[in-house]
Amino acid sequence: MRVLVVEDERNLADAIARGLRKRGMAVDVAYDGNAGHEAAFVTRYDVVILDRDLPGVHGDRICADLAASGALTRVLMLTASGTVADRVEGLQLGADDYLAKPFAFDELVARVQALGRRATPAAPPVLAVADLELDPARRVVSRGGMPLELTNKEFGVLAELLKARGAVVSSEELLERVWDANTDPFTTIVRVTVMTLRKKLGDPPLIDTVVGAGYRVGGVS
Repeated sequence: MRVLVVEDERNLADAIARGLRKRGMAVDVAYDGNAGHEAAFVTRYDVVILDRDLPGVHGDRICADLAASGALTRVLMLTASGTVADRVEGLQLGADDYLAKPFAFDELVARVQALGRRATPAAPPVLAVADLELDPARRVVSRGGMPLELTNKEFGVLAELLKARGAVVSSEELLERVWDANTDPFTTIVRVTVMTLRKKLGDPPLIDTVVGAGYRVGGVS
């Protein structure tokens, strides 16, 4: 899942980003409204965590522009004011959810995960092909009934390939969906991650390389 945090309180923004990355998400951070507005329309994010009262472009404007664009990106609006009137106004601007500060981090994670599921076309609760099963909610993978230990990036790549239901996914798409903006676009990290993932998945091989196009897994149920 790709997430953008737009929050001018740097310590809070960085803490949110660190916590979400530990949960396996790819997270970018913008510390003001101008940078947040630009980032939200340059990259396709699943979820934008958006502070309402931002310097530069106001959070309300970013939220309204995202809603008007028709993007599938979901907006979780953060604010220091949690009155009913404020929540109603935020939702009317196009926010998908609203969370008042201070908040419990576990609740933030749960809300982000729920919004992320709504940001992409519906997928089965458990993704499966042959004897491989991946449960996105529980973040577990098994093959032939045996659990597999995957890194966050390996899990993310495998999830994206399974969600594609046999379609080819390019290296560029995997880089955008699984890594964050700090990753060198010319890196070989996708190829290396797929290589180590193949080894962990074992035989018979499940991931095919389509030369000049990307990767795919067939027969997803």
